[in-house]
Amino acid sequence: MNFTKPYSIFGVLLFLFFSEMASAQIKDSVINFIFTSDVHFGLTKDHFRNRENVPALDVNLAMVEAMNTLSKNQLMGEGIDALIITGDIANRMEMGIQSATTSWDQFKKTFIGNNHLKKADGSKSDLIVVPGNHDMSNAIGFHRPMAPKKDPASMIGIYNLMFPHEQITIFDSSLNRIHFSKDIKGVHFIFLSLYPDSAERVWMEKDLKNIAKTTPVLLFAHSIPDVEPRFFQNPNGLHDINDEDKFENLVPENYKDGNDVKGETIIEQNGFADFIIKHNNIKVYFHGHENWTDYYQYKGPNNKINLTCIRTDSPMKGRISLKDEKKLAFELVSINTNTGMLTVKEVLWNANQNSNEVKWGMMGKFNLK
Repeated sequence: MNFTKPYSIFGVLLFLFFSEMASAQIKDSVINFIFTSDVHFGLTKDHFRNRENVPALDVNLAMVEAMNTLSKNQLMGEGIDALIITGDIANRMEMGIQSATTSWDQFKKTFIGNNHLKKADGSKSDLIVVPGNHDMSNAIGFHRPMAPKKDPASMIGIYNLMFPHEQITIFDSSLNRIHFSKDIKGVHFIFLSLYPDSAERVWMEKDLKNIAKTTPVLLFAHSIPDVEPRFFQNPNGLHDINDEDKFENLVPENYKDGNDVKGETIIEQNGFADFIIKHNNIKVYFHGHENWTDYYQYKGPNNKINLTCIRTDSPMKGRISLKDEKKLAFELVSINTNTGMLTVKEVLWNANQNSNEVKWGMMGKFNLK
């Protein structure tokens, strides 16, 4: 009796089984997410794909289509776990800029309706959004005229999107804090409201109590780590938002380095640096606000920390891409949870201008262990 053929089939099936197991383990150990910021609905772009004065809606729709193409064709079935956006969804409503309500509607059309990113299992990728200074100023008011004077639509929209079981119709900046955390495949993601000020650090302290010291932690916020004085509560007079002092009262912490928005933020930054020293499993800080791709080390005002920072471009206000639209970029971040290696790649999504084919820009590798 010849058993060669049955054993060959069994061997093939066994090989296929273990190949699938190995493939599944690889997928389970890799986190992929797209990171962008400062989408600024309400602005127009001077030049984009052979057009003049192109609205943010059109530019962002083109960027999302490039993201969709990337997800479909270039990740070998691993998928995208999340799309993360760190604020300035709506541009501030100055000088004829559309309302935050209109901007939020356009954001939903673009990043919810036209977003077809998928995880490895075929389910929809998570959409994670935190506010920027423009979103907050629209909600609470600004020291220059806006029309309308206040419109909290993007703050309410972000809150309801991130907390679907806690829907609100009125926004209160002291009560409706948009901060939360999420574990993805053994990595702890913390999403903050604008900047890790003293109030956010109190909340983070509670959040991190249940996180092992060996678990890598990533922070996401709108502001640069060397935060601007204007973000803080006005230390003068009535502590209000006014044209003389020009503080924007974006975070709850009072400004402690003086009484002028042109001052330093040494005390405020040192508070954050001390927190990083205490929680040395915080490995990377992701932010927007300054609008160009950069991977750098933040050392704090007294050079006592060495925190990896990943800054990203803006589709509407890019410091470099505003002059050269071929430099428009978002970031693709991959984490191998087995090795602890984080790889970030700059995705030049408009390099070919008339197509959605992307090119790779700069790349960085950082060890999370």
